[in-house]
Amino acid sequence: MLESVTDPLALALGQLMKRPPVACSPGESVRRAIQTMRDLAIGSMVVVSPDRIPIGILTLRDIADRVALESGVVDGPIERVMTPHPVTLPVTETAYRAALTMIRHGVRHIVLVEGGRLVGIVSERDLFGLQSSSVRELSAAIKGAVDLDAIERFGRDINGLARKMFEQGVAIAALTAFVAALNDLLTERVVQLEFAQSAVANLRCCWILMGSEGRSEQTFATDQDNGIIFAVTPGESAESVRAAILPVAQRINRALDRAGYRLCPGEIMASNPQWTLSLDEWRQRFERWIDSGSPEALLHGAIFFDLRPLHGDLALGGELRHWLMQHAPRNPRFLHQMAANALKNRPPLGWLKRFSLNEAGRIDLKLNGATLFVDAARIFSLALGIDEVNTERRLRAAAPLLRVPPREVDAWIAAYYHIQGLRLRRQADCMRLGLPADNRIDPYTLHDFDRRVLVTALEQARAIQARIALDYQA
Repeated sequence: MLESVTDPLALALGQLMKRPPVACSPGESVRRAIQTMRDLAIGSMVVVSPDRIPIGILTLRDIADRVALESGVVDGPIERVMTPHPVTLPVTETAYRAALTMIRHGVRHIVLVEGGRLVGIVSERDLFGLQSSSVRELSAAIKGAVDLDAIERFGRDINGLARKMFEQGVAIAALTAFVAALNDLLTERVVQLEFAQSAVANLRCCWILMGSEGRSEQTFATDQDNGIIFAVTPGESAESVRAAILPVAQRINRALDRAGYRLCPGEIMASNPQWTLSLDEWRQRFERWIDSGSPEALLHGAIFFDLRPLHGDLALGGELRHWLMQHAPRNPRFLHQMAANALKNRPPLGWLKRFSLNEAGRIDLKLNGATLFVDAARIFSLALGIDEVNTERRLRAAAPLLRVPPREVDAWIAAYYHIQGLRLRRQADCMRLGLPADNRIDPYTLHDFDRRVLVTALEQARAIQARIALDYQA
């Protein structure tokens, strides 16, 4: 009854290959390569070394840009006009991971490898279908924007495209991943422009994302959760570096707000001095939470454990996450408190599977639905030292370590995405009516099938919470 987690964009890339890859050596003539592409009706040719390692790719775009307009090229070797270092992914990687890679790198083909050697290729049409042009054009426009006014308009375009994809039935896992990838591009471009035009350009610093942004799980209505990690060089103080960065962070937060990413009501943003910290200060902050934090402090600080570096000196973010994954699993008290906090938020199901409604006769699909899975996945990742932030990837990585059968973890993930889908539907309905988007629904207004599936999804939340209580004695 739950949404399948084996939709096309959750499949392994190897399952999407339509034919064996067509490849050639770097000495192959351009003319012969083009003839082969025409004869086989394909849009690309992979160039490989003698041991089948991909070293380049020739696409229709390359032919138009580098071959058609230059005399004498067509009879030369393909290595002169190919795009070197093609974007590759393991053949076992998921299709929507490939789709996100296409968005980020602005490419139309992903070369599939196994042990470094060519085994296949997938195109954007294999992944995006009829949406390929609009996704590609929007991502290209964002990356090419040179002023904030243009970038801010793209925020509305992303939301409009996401709602269109939702109405056309794109799977929820893929849809939220696409939204997050485009939001990443927009945020990164704003940060990039502001960093380059200020004194920050000469500093080692990294823009980080937290919460749903960090997990790549944003919906139609989202606010900002971000911060900055910076390095302090000899002769400087953290206070002086922070003073230089904060005005830039304030401009970035305001620009993102104008683009449709609301300012965080709790001020968890880089413009807040509490969240623009040196690497040592971030370590100290996490150390206090993990080693001596109160349950209330951990409750409010939970989203910081979803941090993901986005732009700048990514090594700073990587170093902090590596330290965190080493430190968190060592403290049973911390894990117990995190579990206890998570278990205070129970699924809204009462006697005989009746919904437990709030005073307004609603349930909050975010707070009392999706968050139950997010919290559980976060605890598993911290307890097991799993360096993942996305909820699905955390659960899949934790399952074998916890000896959870594949069917059980599939059910958890399907339940999570079903609730996410209901959240998106509710938000889209609010926007269509000109109302502020929220996550609160009266479950008894759902048709019978959706209502029964929601009950099943919340029962899965109970099951995952039972696992937390058992493993962490909460």
